[in-house]
Amino acid sequence: MITKSIQEDIQEIKSKLKQSYIIKEKTTAFTRKLFLCLFDSDTAVNETLQKLETSFEELADLVCYKPEQTCRNIWEDYISEIPKIQKQLNEDAQFILENDPAAHSLAEVYLAYPGFYAIATYRLSHALLKFGLPLVPRLMAECAHSTTGIDINPGAEIGVPFFIDHGTGVVIGETSHIQNHVKIYQGVTLGAHSVDKSMQETKRHPSIEDHVTIYANATILGGKTVIGKNSVVGGNVWLTSSVAPNSIVSNQSKTDIKTQKHVD
Repeated sequence: MITKSIQEDIQEIKSKLKQSYIIKEKTTAFTRKLFLCLFDSDTAVNETLQKLETSFEELADLVCYKPEQTCRNIWEDYISEIPKIQKQLNEDAQFILENDPAAHSLAEVYLAYPGFYAIATYRLSHALLKFGLPLVPRLMAECAHSTTGIDINPGAEIGVPFFIDHGTGVVIGETSHIQNHVKIYQGVTLGAHSVDKSMQETKRHPSIEDHVTIYANATILGGKTVIGKNSVVGGNVWLTSSVAPNSIVSNQSKTDIKTQKHVD
């Protein structure tokens, strides 16, 4: 039997919390509407933009970082960025198609590629982060993270085009800088060399220059670490220092294969 004292204890603890899970639900719905508006040929743009504006206003009222002011006016600034983002994402999708032999069409990239979904969500959330409401971009990123296993902090700076193949386990930290024509594979981490709250305002994550390829499960750490342009970082490499342009970085671990004797 649930006693009154238990109910009161739960309510007292909960009363100290300010978040509402409806924010997460509304952000998920907002993100889905954005995708339909930008990529679904059967979705009417004008009607969907009106719905998006209403959804955004509801979110802004819930999470406004300036309680004494309205945050609804952010919408006009944000939506003016959307056509540019849409063009960038078209470049990303074309880059994926051109570089992945398993991709047969742009439709396949848009509909089936977790890397594209994560990149698209990143670009949409990153643009919103510039106008404030930091909780909403972070929750948008979690939409992609929970769906794809790809964790891109909306604060990262990522050039165009960008390609994530397979993607599961990719982590791109908040202060990462990635330039143009970069390709990364599953399990790659662009992380901090160490974690301390006092480092919040410092660059903690690596910089990746143009035309770099980073293969599966490579880990690159540190805010001062720069991977020079045209470099290739092999699978399972662990890096905490910079790499000159045009480098090939490989893991020197040895794998032995022995043939077993067959016994009848």
